Amino acid sequence: MTLKLYVDRMSQPSRAVIIFCKLNGIDFEEIHINLSKRQQLSPEFKEINPMKQVPAIIDGRFKLFESHAILRYLACAFPGIADHWYPADLYKRAKVDSVLDWHHSNLRRGAAGYIFNTVLAPAFGLPLNPQAAAEAEKVLLASLAKVESVWLQRKGRFLLGSGQPSIADLSLVCEIMELEILDEKDRERIIGPYKRVLKWIDDTKNAMEPHFQEVHVILFKAKEKFHKQRHAVGSSIPQSSRKPDLHSKM
Repeated sequence: MTLKLYVDRMSQPSRAVIIFCKLNGIDFEEIHINLSKRQQLSPEFKEINPMKQVPAIIDGRFKLFESHAILRYLACAFPGIADHWYPADLYKRAKVDSVLDWHHSNLRRGAAGYIFNTVLAPAFGLPLNPQAAAEAEKVLLASLAKVESVWLQRKGRFLLGSGQPSIADLSLVCEIMELEILDEKDRERIIGPYKRVLKWIDDTKNAMEPHFQEVHVILFKAKEKFHKQRHAVGSSIPQSSRKPDLHSKM
């Protein structure tokens, strides 16, 4: 039976799972769960993932959710997957696991929290939350600093000093790609200082083409949409109602 992926390409973990399957020739049926329409809350999807989140998979009679668990499963369950994705060597595998375990409570918490509270919240009928965004930004910057100083080593182009990408590289870069939704100035302010991180992102993207770009098309379209919305809102505010530019000359 064909592997079924329950995903929304606006979801960073969903994109990682899709890219992995495409890169490794795993045949799958992509089933879109539209997060903005709350389809993940339906009784039908709850039967697949009681946590009501994407991604989730069904492989035959086997159901699984949580993106890192899915990536580990795919790397082990399907034949012909190159060892560098999730090494058979116990010590190398444990190192990859250490990055993945760190990711969810650090980089993901910072990046997802910042993007949601600065850009995405209105799409879910919620207001932007500057205070929550500021807290998430602290976590995000600290996480990028750790990627730069701890997970990226002097040797090797990828995490943990590897010469080839692992599922950890895929998962973390898909997370950071969410910053593409931001205005260029904001994105540059956040990620610009981390030169080794920027090179690693480029190396990872290049290693995963053409599928990396293809799966992220939805993100670039969303960026254009949000940019137009912000511009329209700014233009509709009467000049006399706008906050003064504190940096302008008096």
